[in-house]
Amino acid sequence: MLSFDQVRDMLVSSDAESCERLRRAADDARKTCVGDEVHIRGLLEISNHCRRDCMYCGLRRGNKKVPRYRMSDEEIIDVAARLADSGIKTAVIQSGEDPALNIVRVCRLVERIKSSFDIAVTLSLGEYSREDYASMRSAGADRYLLRHETSDENLYAALHPDSSLANRLKCLEWIKDAGLQTGAGMMIGLPGQTIDSIANDILYLKSFGVHMAGIGPFIPDPDTPLGNAAAGDFDLAMRTLAVARLTMPHLLIPATTATGVLRHGGRARALQFGANVIMVNATPDSFRELYKIYPNKDRDEPYSEDPFKSARDMILSEGRIVSEGYGHSPIIFGTRNE
Repeated sequence: MLSFDQVRDMLVSSDAESCERLRRAADDARKTCVGDEVHIRGLLEISNHCRRDCMYCGLRRGNKKVPRYRMSDEEIIDVAARLADSGIKTAVIQSGEDPALNIVRVCRLVERIKSSFDIAVTLSLGEYSREDYASMRSAGADRYLLRHETSDENLYAALHPDSSLANRLKCLEWIKDAGLQTGAGMMIGLPGQTIDSIANDILYLKSFGVHMAGIGPFIPDPDTPLGNAAAGDFDLAMRTLAVARLTMPHLLIPATTATGVLRHGGRARALQFGANVIMVNATPDSFRELYKIYPNKDRDEPYSEDPFKSARDMILSEGRIVSEGYGHSPIIFGTRNE
């Protein structure tokens, strides 16, 4: 296991030669441990209502400028059908922490999707109880994403005035205990964040044993208290992604949409630094612009008659393989290449 000092040294080594050496090492680890496949996920943002008031997020309840929406069950099922018809093997169901998404409705949706289509279901709906996560797994959910954002308790408290890091980490434990493939992750470049904090985040992910990690740069939203803050550093985000791959070589790591906001072609660059997942936004156009966690969210999103064709083309252009499977964690399913 890499030490704190080793992780920190890789994060701070920002000269071109060191970055390229780090990129090659991460790419080699990715190729050896999880192969050349890239897993395409269809992202569906079903509600932009949120009970939280996080300082950085455009969906925060204090933002009165964003019109709110909730997709109906039938609208959600229609998108799941389109994903299945397109050969996409995972639907990622995401929302703000919407009180209307009670456990009964969530489980009903999961059961309908799983019984109707040959796809995996990933949920990213926020904090629930231990019993609720177990019910989601019983209903058929395969994975759950709950980014911890930062493991620095003071920084977490400054950014999340109505929640606690302790409860966030407890929820991650409950998710894993429920048998759901568990994803966490952090933003890079948050105001007040340090290199030491990022190094500790990586080591937290390692010690916890996550199956997936979302790592992307902070993007300020003008309608939030952090609207005037500087955006995260793209190159530092890439180094963080690479170090995560080296620290946890069998991880599922998405090339996040935020990387494409900061730099055109950023998601392709993330694939070069060890990423092996691409999420393509499948939210209907009438709702997509309203899910405004930060500005220009879909700037690097591939558009075409087939919304997934450009993603497949990008994967192939990087010399990678488009996965035809569900893209489950090799840690869970024992398909690791040792």
